[in-house]
This record gives sequence, C-alpha cells and structure tokens, in this order.
Amino acid sequence: MLAPDPHTSNLLALNRRAAAPPKRAWGRVWLIGAGPGDPDLITVAGLKLVRAADVVVHDRLGAPALLAECRDDAVKIDVGKRAGKHALPQPEINALLAQHAMAGRTVVRLKGGDPFIFGRGGEEMLVLRQLGIQVDVVPGVTAASACAAATGIPLTHRGLASEVSLVTAHHRDGAPGCDWAELASGRDRTLVFYMGLSQAQQISAGLLGHGLPANTPVALISNGATAEQEALRCTLDTLPQAACSKKLASPCLIVVGAVVNLAHPRRVARHEQTEEAALWAA
Repeated sequence: MLAPDPHTSNLLALNRRAAAPPKRAWGRVWLIGAGPGDPDLITVAGLKLVRAADVVVHDRLGAPALLAECRDDAVKIDVGKRAGKHALPQPEINALLAQHAMAGRTVVRLKGGDPFIFGRGGEEMLVLRQLGIQVDVVPGVTAASACAAATGIPLTHRGLASEVSLVTAHHRDGAPGCDWAELASGRDRTLVFYMGLSQAQQISAGLLGHGLPANTPVALISNGATAEQEALRCTLDTLPQAACSKKLASPCLIVVGAVVNLAHPRRVARHEQTEEAALWAA
C-alpha cells in the first residue's frame, strides 16, 4: 500500500475523530475519461455522470464544451496542468476529492483521455480506497486510439504490427528512463510515445542506438482528434528536425513503426527537412 501523503494523513485523522459524516452519508467518486478532445468522444456513461454530478474536478480539457453539460448548480473546480504545472499539486487534488465525497457529494474527476493511461487515475483511486471512499472508473478513449483513428494509422495490422507499446516520454526525477533496447527489439511492434514532442531527440537517439533502422516511419500528431489537429510524417533519423516544425504544439503523440506508412495522405503531411531544421539538428 502507498504511504499516505500529509494531506491524506490529515483526512484519515479527521475520520478517526469522527469529524467527517458517518460513512453511510458519504458520497462517491467517479474517475471518468473525457477522451482526447472531441466532446463527442466521451462515453455515454461518462456524459450521464457529468450531467448528474454535484462536483466536477477537471483537468485542462481538450473539450471544454463538456463542462457546459454540468448542472447549473454543480461546483466546477479546475486543477488542470499547464506548462508542466498543475493548478493544484496531486496530493491536494486527492484531498479535494476526498473532502467533497466525505461531505456526501457525488464527485466526478474528469480527466483527458483515459484515467488509467498516464492519467494518475490509479494513484487517486488508491488514496480514496485507503480512506474508505467508494470510487468507480469509467474508461475513456485514450490519445493513442484517437490519434490513430484521426490519421488513418492502424496501431496493429496483419503482417506489419502484432503488438503495441504505449510509452510515456517523461519520467519522475531519479526514476529510470525508457528501456530503449527492449523498445527497439520488436520489428513488428508499434511504439506510441505520449508527451513526446520535447523528447524527440532522446527518442530518436535511443531507438537508433539500439538498432531500429533509420528509415523507420514516424508520425507526429499534435492536438489529435480536434479541429486543431496537425500531423507530420518523417523517419526515425529525421524525427528531431520534424519536431521543430512550427505546425506542431503540445500535446503531441509520436507513433513509430511500419503502420505509419498506412496513414491517410491528406491527414498526415510529409515533413520536408529545411535548412533551418538541419542546422538545429547539427
């Protein structure tokens, strides 16, 4: 079991002193995936719960229109991540969810994509369970699936890719990075890097250094499945230059593998190396 953070410890102490209402009067928390950005891609179950919630604790959503679906009297709390920082640190978000649930409210924790894929939903679930709060999860369409559909890139395809690896390009300070040897070992594997734009140089070097061919197809998909979507196609050796394109912005997904060759030609532009990009990469 995870060691409780100070905010959780304080809530546990309040519970022991019976400062909170009896458990039978507590509410519950729903961890809901909002999908990648298009408001139509939230699940029917997720939308029903958003409309019924007393409190909606939400990230910076690609689909802010979803917040218009909340009840007029619902409390909406923005804890979203911008420029690498949350409006609230994660322990305070955990405490906020618990406090509203202990007050008898139905709480929706609305997250972009899927709560359990690089969304820290598991951490929030474990903290709430430790406090004895009922927590349930409604899955969402993760960015890998949405970007694949929006660009016509099948993540698996007979004869090209029989497996998929979803990889975060960012790691906690002091935590081990990617196992590049393992990631580069499968020739019939699709690699999908989340939050990869600023790590393009490392991704390219890591995979090339462990034997993945320089001409391996790569797609960079920015703001996937939204009206602002931009997508470029390149090869593994030109990935750092392509990542410098002014067309691309975070959030950006990087797809590596032969399936990129199947991309819809009108939805994924070919990256042409410019003199400026070549100088940057030198």
